[in-house]
Order: sequence, then C-alpha cells, then structure tokens
Amino acid sequence: MGISMENFMRCFAFTLGAEGGYSNNAGDPGNWTGGAVGRGELKGTKFGVSASAYPKLDIVNLTQQQAEDIYRRDYWTALRGDELPLPVAMVAFDAAVNAGPRRAITWLQRAAGQPSDGVLGPATLAALNSGNAVLLAREALVRRLEFSTQLATWPSFGLGWSRRMIALAGVLTA
Repeated sequence: MGISMENFMRCFAFTLGAEGGYSNNAGDPGNWTGGAVGRGELKGTKFGVSASAYPKLDIVNLTQQQAEDIYRRDYWTALRGDELPLPVAMVAFDAAVNAGPRRAITWLQRAAGQPSDGVLGPATLAALNSGNAVLLAREALVRRLEFSTQLATWPSFGLGWSRRMIALAGVLTA
C-alpha cells in the first residue's frame, strides 16, 4: 500500500469512527433529502454519507465499501489529499465529510494565511506543505470549531462535534 493510500485509510478510519453507523435523527438537517428539517424525505445518514448530500442513495443499505468509495471520490480527491501532509489531510478530510469540501478548504486557507476562496490552488498547497503541518491542522480545526458554534444546530449537536474535534486534535501527532 502506497503512502497516499495509507494516509487516506488513516483519515477514513478516523472519520468513519466519528460518524458511526446509521442515524435518522429528525432534528438533523443532513438526514433529510431536502437538506433542512422537514424538507424532503427523512432517509438518514450512515457512515457520514447523508441524505442531504446524496438524496437518491439508499442510505439504510449503504455498505462500508460504498462509503469508502464516496469518501475517496467526493472528498479526498476534492481536497487533493494525496498532496497534503497527513495532519492537514486528516483535519481537512474530516471537515469536508462533516461540512463540505469547500468549507474545509476555506478553513485550511485561513489557517495558512491565504485568501479564503474555497479553491485549493497552488499557493494554498505550497503554504500548507511549507508550514508546520500540526500547527496548521490545529488552526484549521479551531476555525472549524469557531464556525460550528455559530450554527443554529449547535445546541443540539455541539457537544458531539466538540468531542469529535478534540479527539481529532489528539491524533494529529500520533
């Protein structure tokens, strides 16, 4: 297994563990095919693959292999994960699964002192690869936390998100 595949699998394992199995909490906008509570059909989320992002997917019967394929295609590739140092890739990947690739890239850009347009270009990649990867990853995680506390769903899900981000911070140097 090459280093990039090994890095993907480490990131995937963390995020899969954080996301867990099937959930259909009616108060979670991601569980609805319309992306908002009460909009569309309540199909749930499994392995972090949500009905709001994949409204036509059979969420209940989603396999772990299908989730892995989606993660690699739609998140890892969008983040250019193979080109990032592992701590940065891990924080970015988990953020992308939880909040979308564009938002995750914006947090990376802010952490690296780059213009935050949500597009991972050469200047951002260079900044992320030339700085202290653990410090950049932690700063991106702080940006994610700051954003998350402003969400209307923070009172319902904030404790769980906080636990997830603290766990993620704990594995950055492991």
